[in-house]
Amino acid sequence: MSPTDEQTAAADAFRAGDHLVLQAGAGTGKTTTLALLAKATPRRGRYLAYNRAIAREAATRFPKSVVCKTAHAMAYAALGHRFSRRLGGPRQSSWRTGQALGITKPLRLGDREISTRTLSNTTLRTVTRFCHSADDRLRPHHVPRLRGLEDDDHYTEFAQAIVPFACRAWSDLQHSEDGVVRFDHDHYLKMWALTHPKTTADYLLLDEAQDTNPVVEQIFTAQRDHAQLVMVGDSAQAIYHWRGARDVMTGFAGTALALSRSFRFGPRLAAEANRWLAVADAPIRLTGDEAVPTEVGPVDRPDAVLCRTNIGAMATVMDLLAAGHRVGLVGGGESLRALAVAARDLKEGRRTGHPELVLFTCWGEVQDYAAHDPAGRDLQPLVDLVDTHGTDALLTAIACILPEEQAEVTVSTAHKAKGREWPCVRIADDFTPPEDIEETDETGQPVPGPIDDGEARLAYVAVTRARHHLDLGGLAWINDHPDGSQT
Repeated sequence: MSPTDEQTAAADAFRAGDHLVLQAGAGTGKTTTLALLAKATPRRGRYLAYNRAIAREAATRFPKSVVCKTAHAMAYAALGHRFSRRLGGPRQSSWRTGQALGITKPLRLGDREISTRTLSNTTLRTVTRFCHSADDRLRPHHVPRLRGLEDDDHYTEFAQAIVPFACRAWSDLQHSEDGVVRFDHDHYLKMWALTHPKTTADYLLLDEAQDTNPVVEQIFTAQRDHAQLVMVGDSAQAIYHWRGARDVMTGFAGTALALSRSFRFGPRLAAEANRWLAVADAPIRLTGDEAVPTEVGPVDRPDAVLCRTNIGAMATVMDLLAAGHRVGLVGGGESLRALAVAARDLKEGRRTGHPELVLFTCWGEVQDYAAHDPAGRDLQPLVDLVDTHGTDALLTAIACILPEEQAEVTVSTAHKAKGREWPCVRIADDFTPPEDIEETDETGQPVPGPIDDGEARLAYVAVTRARHHLDLGGLAWINDHPDGSQT
């Protein structure tokens, strides 16, 4: 295919030596465009891929002058290989690791007792959050907040207790031969970043820039004075803020260009995507491919059902199995199984180590929290599932999940569906509308509240996974929302 005008403009700016930030909408051929840039120059380049699978696929499309690797692969070659003896070490319970770090007694905060198991788990999560950051040392803000411990004063006291143990864990990780903390890939990536590495490539291409960890952003932008930088992504698909990722595109100093013609779907679905792009105040709008027939309407037999949450995915799996379908689940069923096991433990009077439910002592506390605390509203579907079906039925259903290639319908959260596409997609019912505000319109009807930007971006990701047919399902409320008429 001949390059589009937008792709040609990107190639021209690249040849001129500009630092580039390329907003690439869903299905607009960003990898094809990056390969076009690389083929336009004999210079040496590096392509920073989001994961290994993307790096391997990109290596088949880029010229030999471009090395396609993840940031982790670059870090391993430079420094991580020194820790090869510790990588892949035996797994052990976090409480055993915590015990070795000196976590031997629980912490009392108000009317809550934080167990040594929870303290140990939080210590390790704190180290992970530090590794994802651009900070040069561990600080209290790296300590994750726990559900049920929302009070700021209690959180401050909790963080002050955790940081010394996290520092002890980070010190343990500096030993290349042995240690008590299980060593993983994020550890050597952070260690490499702290050395302020300098690439020998003439230019760097950063993919999925809208969901970049601060540590990778730091490594990338530090090359600005001696290498040409090109970042590509879709700010409207920035959906991983909750795990520390940042959209580094919006503040990047460079020539801003866009890819807006989608080759994945036709104009009807592009119009649906543009509604959500308008709500999210995104910098681009999409144009669909006239040659691709796409419908928006009910689907009887979807290839995929996309859910808002893991709990919604669990409910969808149950419904599809009850209807006799062969069901697959993107990412497998382990996260769902862990939630069901945690619920079973609480129902049977045992504490659980699951991070979502770790502070609850019994199932009744979860029921009350979900029903009466605004922070627990998202747990209500789990409570309904457990109370309706029981945990044994949930675990039995999860065990029936098939590999995707053997399934007739695939269930996924919208987060895990990112980068994927299917012919026919249905949106699950757990994409609920915003709550009404305390006002009425001229007819006396409640006025819907504004749509959260993050929810609009997630909806945009979900609706753009379809190639030929989209069933709006749980997002159909946009048709009656005032913001749904934006262009």
